[in-house]
Amino acid sequence: MAIVFSEITEQYQFSPVQFQSVREALQNEGRLASILPVLGARTEEQAYRALAAILRLRLVELSKSSIDPVILENFPVKLVHRYGIFPLGTDENGSLMVATSNPLEMHALDAASAATAMPVVPVVALPAELGKFIKSHLGVGAETIDGLMAQVADELGVEVLDDLEWEQGGDAQLAQEASVVRLVNEILTEAVEIRASDIHIEAQEEGMRIRYRIDGVLQTQPMPPEINRFQSAIVSRLKIMARLNIAEKRVPQDGRIKLKVSGREIDIRLSIIPMLHGEGIVVRILDKDMIDFSLRGIGMDEDIYAQFGKLIKQPHGIILVTGPNGSG
Repeated sequence: MAIVFSEITEQYQFSPVQFQSVREALQNEGRLASILPVLGARTEEQAYRALAAILRLRLVELSKSSIDPVILENFPVKLVHRYGIFPLGTDENGSLMVATSNPLEMHALDAASAATAMPVVPVVALPAELGKFIKSHLGVGAETIDGLMAQVADELGVEVLDDLEWEQGGDAQLAQEASVVRLVNEILTEAVEIRASDIHIEAQEEGMRIRYRIDGVLQTQPMPPEINRFQSAIVSRLKIMARLNIAEKRVPQDGRIKLKVSGREIDIRLSIIPMLHGEGIVVRILDKDMIDFSLRGIGMDEDIYAQFGKLIKQPHGIILVTGPNGSG
C-alpha cells in the first residue's frame, strides 16, 4: 500500500461568497470545474488545493497511489457509489482515511463511520482521479450494480438520437429499467472516452466478458461478478436501441444506433450472434470527430510518408490498398 499526498505550502482564503459558491457547486455538480473564475483558479486542481488548505485537510494524489484490496472487503461498496468516496487505509491515529471530492458532505462521512465502526478522516481527491480510481478497483459497471439500482439514471450524457419503440413486459421491460439503461450507457461512454474501436460482449460458461479493442488489441475489462445477472437485459437494451427483434435469439442480427455522447454524434454498428451460452455482441464505434482525414493522421513513418508522397504525384499509375473488412 502506498498513499501519496500532495504537499500544500501556499496560503489560500475564500470569501463568504466564494465559499458559498463552492458549497453549491459541490452539492449540485459534485465538482468545482464550473466556478474556477469565481475562485480565481486556473485549474480544478488549484481549486481543490485551496479547498483542502482552507479545511486543513490533506490532498491525495490517487494517480500515484495504490491500496491493499483487502481495504475494500469490510467497506460497503454501495457507499462508494452513493457518495463518491473511497477507503484508502488507516492513518497514524487508527482512523479510516476516506478519499472524497466533496469534503463538505458530512452524511457520507457519518455513513462510512457507522458502517465500519471506525472514526473517519476525509482526504480531498480530484474528481477525475477519484472516478478512475474507483473504476480500476471495482470495474466497469460496478457503479450501476451496487450504487444506482434504486436511483434515476442521469444517462451519463448519452442521448439516443432516434425514437425507440419497445414492447411492454418481459425482457423489454427489464431492459428499460433505469439501472440497465445506465449500465449500457456507461459501457458505451467508457469505450468512446478511451477511443476504443469495438466492444465485444461475450457470453461464456462462467459468465459475461466485456472487451474493448484499443489500437487493434482486445483488452478485457474488469467487472463485478454481479453484472452477469444483467447479461440478457444488456443484450435486450442494445437490441431496443438498434431497433432489432428482442424476441429472436436463434439467428444473427445486425443493426445501427445513432448516439450523442458528451455532445459528439457517434455512429454504432451492432452485430448479434447466437452462441452456446447466450448471445454475443460486437459493437463497432464510429466517432467521426476523432478521425483525422489526412496522410499524417494515418501514422506513417517518415520514410514511408515521403515515398508515398512521391508516388501520388506521378501522372500515371494506381495505388491499390487492400485488407480484410474493418482494417481501415
